[in-house]
Amino acid sequence: MKQQTGTLYGIGVGPGDPELLTVKSARILSEVDVVFAAASTKNDYSLAVNIAGPHIPKGTTVRMLQFPMTKDKEETRTAWKTHAETIIAELELGKNAAFLTLGDPMTYSTYGYILKNIQEIAPHIPITTVPGITSYQAAAACINMPLVEGEECLLVVSGVNGGDRLRQMTMKPENVVFMKAYRNIKDINAALEDASGFTRCVGVSNCSLPDQKIYPDTREFNDRSPEYWTLIIAKQSKNHA
Repeated sequence: MKQQTGTLYGIGVGPGDPELLTVKSARILSEVDVVFAAASTKNDYSLAVNIAGPHIPKGTTVRMLQFPMTKDKEETRTAWKTHAETIIAELELGKNAAFLTLGDPMTYSTYGYILKNIQEIAPHIPITTVPGITSYQAAAACINMPLVEGEECLLVVSGVNGGDRLRQMTMKPENVVFMKAYRNIKDINAALEDASGFTRCVGVSNCSLPDQKIYPDTREFNDRSPEYWTLIIAKQSKNHA
């Protein structure tokens, strides 16, 4: 009789505070056989594992999957496929596994690429994805700033290429979130200024972690570099929206 395969659970651990992990995610982590998480090739550190740690029983196998920090797309694709195969091997043994990701699994997450590869290589594998609280949701809550109201729209964009995506839009959204804002913060500020109307631009670093910092005016970053985990929430004034 063929052995039944295990289930893969994509777990969003939230922005940083272990208490922001969902009840469902905590239950699943208490039941799985293996926990996977992404790490740099330079070390085995994982913030996601640290966040989920209080919910992972002692004795549960935790495996770090090392991803190269490179712009070489072929090397990155190879890593996705290799790690997908590593996870599949455990699932084929009948083990249930969780893949941890910061924030939400479907929002700018390494899990999304692992998911696609597993679906392509082993479409018979059962997969359950559990949503998590995103860093920008948590950031909006910590500064008591609604993300959208009425008929407003929200643009969530990577800040890796600065403010380019905002510049490309003819009709500017009333609200913008820049993830990964630390890389090109000055250009993001320039794009927001050029767009005009964005009268409140707040930066949040290390959201919900003990060293969380709030910057009421992101122009402060024109003279200093922000922390790695920094995002920006920008809102137009009502008379511009």
